[in-house]
Amino acid sequence: MTTLDLTGLATRPAQVWGAVRLVPLVRDEPVVDLRLRPQLYGDTAGLVQVGPRQAYLSYIPHGFVATWTGDGTPAAAYGTQLSADDDSAPTATMGLRIHRRMARREAKDRLRFLPMHLALEGYLALHFGGPSLAWEEWSQRAIRQGLSPRVEEAYAGAEVRGLADALRIFEIHPDQCGVMVYVADALAAAFAVPHPDDYRALHSTLLQDLYGELIHHYATLMPPVRDFRARVPDAHIRSLAHLRTAVAEQEHTWTHFHDTTMPTGLLEHAYTWQTVYRMGRFTLSRLLPVFRPKQENHIGEVITDDQGRITYLKTFRLSENQVRRGHLLSRLAAHDWHLPGTAAELGVTEAQLGLRLESAGFGHLLRQDVLDGYRKQGRARTR
Repeated sequence: MTTLDLTGLATRPAQVWGAVRLVPLVRDEPVVDLRLRPQLYGDTAGLVQVGPRQAYLSYIPHGFVATWTGDGTPAAAYGTQLSADDDSAPTATMGLRIHRRMARREAKDRLRFLPMHLALEGYLALHFGGPSLAWEEWSQRAIRQGLSPRVEEAYAGAEVRGLADALRIFEIHPDQCGVMVYVADALAAAFAVPHPDDYRALHSTLLQDLYGELIHHYATLMPPVRDFRARVPDAHIRSLAHLRTAVAEQEHTWTHFHDTTMPTGLLEHAYTWQTVYRMGRFTLSRLLPVFRPKQENHIGEVITDDQGRITYLKTFRLSENQVRRGHLLSRLAAHDWHLPGTAAELGVTEAQLGLRLESAGFGHLLRQDVLDGYRKQGRARTR
C-alpha cells in the first residue's frame, strides 16, 4: 500500500462558479511518449465482460485510448473519433454496446480502457464471491451466488449543478494537464493527463464522468463558495519588479494552502494498488482505499511511468453508504466471514452486525431465520 504523489503537477489559482471550484494542474514538462484520446460511445448502454462468466451493465458514454512509444520518442494522439453502428436499432428498444474487458489492447502501442469504470469495477468486485467459509448464518444464495447482483448508483457530471457552466466558462491554462474538481469545497474528483493537448481534448469529458451521491447533493443544496482572491497591498509597491514579487508571493501562498489543506483526504491516505495492464514503461493500475467510515474515501485509476510518477489520474469520491459497504465487506473478509469474530473486532454484538449488513443492502446474504432473530434482538434492546 502506498499514497498518491502528484510530483510534477503544480496547482494554479482556483476558479469558482457557484458551489464548484476548479483548481488547474499544470506540468512543467509534459509526458510526450504517452498520449490519451477519447473514444465516444453515444447514449447506448454498455455491457462489459470482465471475466468468462462475469459481466455488468452500465452507462458508458466514452472510453480512453492510450498510445505510447517504446523508445520514449514523442507520440501523436489521434483526434476524437465518433463511433456509430451502421444499422440503427428500433426506437422501442434500447441500444447495447458490448465491451470486451475494462482494458483491451487494440494495437501494439494502443490500449483502450473505460475511464472510472476501471476503478468502479474494482470496488464492485470487492469479495464478490461471497462467504469464503459456509458458516451457518449465511444463506444458500450467499454460498452459491456471492454478492451477485451488485448494484451502485452514481450521477453523470451533466447532472452536477454548475459543473457544465464552470467547464464552459473558465479558461484552460497553456500548460494545463489536469484539474481538481471541488463542490462545496469537498473534493469531487482529481483528473490528470500526460500532455496539455490531451487535456484540451478530454476537458469536456468531465461532464460524462461519474460523481457520487454526496457531490450531487452538495451541488444542489449548498450555497456558492467563497473565492480566494489575491490582495496585494500597494503601500510597498514602487515598481513593476515589486508588483511581480508580490504576485508571486500570493500565488505561492495559494498553492501552499491548497496543497497542504484541500486535497489531504485524497493524498494523505494509503491505497491498495492493483496492476491492470503494463504498456511499455507505463503501468495502468486501480486504487482502493482502506475504507475509513465517516471519513473521505476515494477510488481511482492511475498510469505511472517507470519511475513511479503519475502520468494519468482519475478519482471518484465514495458516498458514506458506499464506504460503509466497503468497510463491512473488508472486515468480514479479514475474519473469513465469521460473524462473531467480525462483531468482536467492530465492538458490536452479532445481532447489531447482522442489522448493519441488512441496512447496507446485504440482508439477503443471511438466512431468513437468522436475520429474523437479529431483528427480534434489536427490538428487545430498544424497549
